[in-house]
Amino acid sequence: MKAVICTKYGPPEVLQIREVDKPVPKDNEVLIKVHATTAHVGDARIRRFDVPFWQMIPFRLFLGIRKPKRSILGMELSGVIEEVGREVKRFKEGDYVFATPGFKFGAYAEYICLPENGMVAHKPANLGFGEAAAVPGGGITALMCLKKADIRKGNKVLIYGASGSVGTYAVQLAKIFGAEVTGVCSTANLEMVKSLGADRVMDYTKEDITESAETYDVVFDAVDKLSASRGRKVLKKGGKYINVSRDSGKESELKYEDLIFLKEQIEVERLKPVIDRTYPFEEIVEAHRYVDKGHKKGNVVITVSQ
Repeated sequence: MKAVICTKYGPPEVLQIREVDKPVPKDNEVLIKVHATTAHVGDARIRRFDVPFWQMIPFRLFLGIRKPKRSILGMELSGVIEEVGREVKRFKEGDYVFATPGFKFGAYAEYICLPENGMVAHKPANLGFGEAAAVPGGGITALMCLKKADIRKGNKVLIYGASGSVGTYAVQLAKIFGAEVTGVCSTANLEMVKSLGADRVMDYTKEDITESAETYDVVFDAVDKLSASRGRKVLKKGGKYINVSRDSGKESELKYEDLIFLKEQIEVERLKPVIDRTYPFEEIVEAHRYVDKGHKKGNVVITVSQ
């Protein structure tokens, strides 16, 4: 099968399409024919080894010294189950699914094996494969962070970086939880963020949030670009500052129930993925170049197979 191999840490050009062995599912696994994946910010950061200075040593040990130990990146996907292990009960051949392998990666390939009790669920019926692939990464991250904020109905929530993958989901989820939402983004994305349900939008190129008279119960930095000291300046007493990098949780905290919650909200049309661009598998380098510019709206999808 074809797969994208990350040959070393570096620019998008380190990604190369190569032939590798097709995986075989274990007794508790499903073999998924991947129809779509994404150029996720997490994949891009790992590809270029963009981690905080204080995390460099532990991340080198975990991810790999000179190149990723798991050379096939890809943190989210959708596709069709082609084969199931003999112990699998939840799925059958032909099921449409969406999933995240988390930091095990592997979605940048024509096939992937995942455990049935992992983060795999039946695809939302009202989404195509491309849209569905864009849900598990940003959607789960936003949900995990907002849960830590313990948002209550009527809370005022500010989402910094409201036009990115995590931010677009955070705006919608905060509204689902009953919050009054202010989304912070650039001029070009104000209308899009408003269309997602934000009660108010702020243009960070023209307004400094720390000079606002408004205060918030929750400030969520969805792009890791708002320092805690600045974010806390607009918090109410007892309010919570949430940072996407610090508060998105460990892989062990991922819950299947969260993936099902996202699926249910999508199917009743209270939540939707925002797709910026779609690239064919052969143009994954171009997709990563675009993500590296740092201006994407929502998600960048990669079509692996039709």
